[in-house]
This record gives sequence, structure tokens and C-alpha cells, in this order.
Amino acid sequence: MVADIHQIDQYVRNPAMAFEASWVDEIRINLSAVERRIASHANRRSVKKQWQVAWLLKAISLIDLTTLSGDDTPGRVRRLCAKAMHPVRADIMEALGVGDMKLTTGAICVYHEMVPVAVKALRGSGIPVAAVSTGFPAGLSPFKLRLAEIRESVAAGADEIDIVISRRHVLTGNWQALYDEMCAFREACGDAHVKAILATGQLGSITKVAKASMVCMMAGADFIKTSTGMEAVNASLPVSLIMMRMIREYHARTGYMVGFKPAGGVSSAKLALVYLMLIKEELGNAWLDPHWFRFGASSLLGDIERQLEHQATGRYSAANRHPIG
Repeated sequence: MVADIHQIDQYVRNPAMAFEASWVDEIRINLSAVERRIASHANRRSVKKQWQVAWLLKAISLIDLTTLSGDDTPGRVRRLCAKAMHPVRADIMEALGVGDMKLTTGAICVYHEMVPVAVKALRGSGIPVAAVSTGFPAGLSPFKLRLAEIRESVAAGADEIDIVISRRHVLTGNWQALYDEMCAFREACGDAHVKAILATGQLGSITKVAKASMVCMMAGADFIKTSTGMEAVNASLPVSLIMMRMIREYHARTGYMVGFKPAGGVSSAKLALVYLMLIKEELGNAWLDPHWFRFGASSLLGDIERQLEHQATGRYSAANRHPIG
């Protein structure tokens, strides 16, 4: 039965539902059609001048500003948090006529060790802290430890948990095992929202990406996310289109919205605009909200700020004038 979406609050969380094998078995993907859709989209969509400024400011509000490096320090994380609270230089905002705008990024994303630092630095800002978990990025640590890692990050104050699924369940078509794993991760998260990272570049086919997306949503994922950002192949437009369409299909079947997060490789303002237009066309304006869409990025903000400075002054500054972290 298709739910009445008009009776469901926009921010109601996706609940786990019973596993429906038929929903997975029915999925078929026409890759040629997907590639044609992406080619036509990228070639015909363009925004200019003040409209581009508005879309770029929207993009900033949807960024999970991220640092996931072995040499992360408390000082680096505090600087990143300061940038999240004031992502564009005040003089640029004034020149654009939006100096009084309350603009922040969508979240800060860090490893577990840096969660307390980020929580303290962001206190009172309303910016959520996301922690990568479950043996990120490979997801091959013992299952009990993956659950414990989630609980530790939630206890430390993380509002969101980015988990990695076991790719072997997808590669072998063991959809029940993937569903059970995702349900356990969701339960361990409690009130913290969970983003399921599929690592799409390692799943073997675009059909498997679609099926994994559906299974994770059935198991209660709040977001489905393309990649860790550390695979050889990360976010791509064709894969993103398929994931968006699985979100649309799930919403049509259940009435529940699920978020989408492309991660890895989205580093330019131009590409970010392409993603936003695709979201608008495939899912609608309701998904243009940090509750339902995020960019997983560390360098995207710097390029957007450069583009905004160009709009304000007519000049491009050196990239090192907009450091992140």
C-alpha cells in the first residue's frame, strides 16, 4: 500500500520495516538510460548571477564539513568548527548583500576521538556532529566492536553516525544479512541519525547499488551515502541518480523520506550545482534541506567561497586564501 504522504510530517524519521524480499528482487536498472539522463542533465542546466549566488549559499548549508585524517588534532577540529559556524568571510557576505544571513554548514564529520572536541566547539550553534563508525572505512572489525563504537560516539555527543555496511553481503546477494546488520546499527544509534555508507565503487554493479539502497532504507537508514571518500571510485552522477530513484521509490511505497549524501569527488562549486539541480528534479524541493541532503566534502567549501568572492568583486583570489581546517 502506498502511504498518504500528505499525512506524514516532513521531518518524521524513517522507521525500520519488515524485510520485503520482493521489493529487492523486482529492481532492474537500465544503465544506458541512466547515462543518457545524466548526460542531458549536465548539458542543459545552468544558473547565473544572483541565482547562482543563492544556490551556492544553499550548497554551503548542505555540506558535512569533514576531516578524517590520521594527523587530526584538537586544534584542527576546532578550526574546522569555527569555519562551519562562519563558512564565508564577512566581507564577502556584506558585498553580496547577505551580511545578516545566518549561514552555517550542515554538520561537522570527524572520527570518534574528535567527537568531544567538536561537540564542545559547536555548543549552542545548532550544528550537528557526525562521527564515522563501524570500522570505517573498511567495516571489517569484529561486529561487537562495531556496535560498541557506535554507542561510544553517541555517548560522546554525536548527533549522527556514518556507518559502513559489510560489502560482502551485497557482493554475495545476502540481502537478509545486510538488513539484519543495518537494523542492529540503527538500534545502536538510538536517537542519533544513521547514514548508511554503501561504498558504491566496490559493489560490482549499479543494480547491486540500487538493491543495497533499498535494503538499508527498509532497515531504518535515515540517509544513504555513496562512499567513504576513500575508495578508488567514490560519488558519481549515475550512481547518485540510481540512489535518488530508490529513495523516490521507497517514499512512494511508504511515505517516509530518506536522505541522500554523495561523498568523495564533489569538490567544485560547478559540480555541486549539478547535484542540487538533480535533487530538485528527481526528488523535489523538500529534499533541498540539510535534514535530507548533504555533501560529504572537505574541499568543496573553499571552491564555493572563491566563486562567491568572484561574484562579489569580479576577481578570483588564490585558493590558499580560503583554507579549511
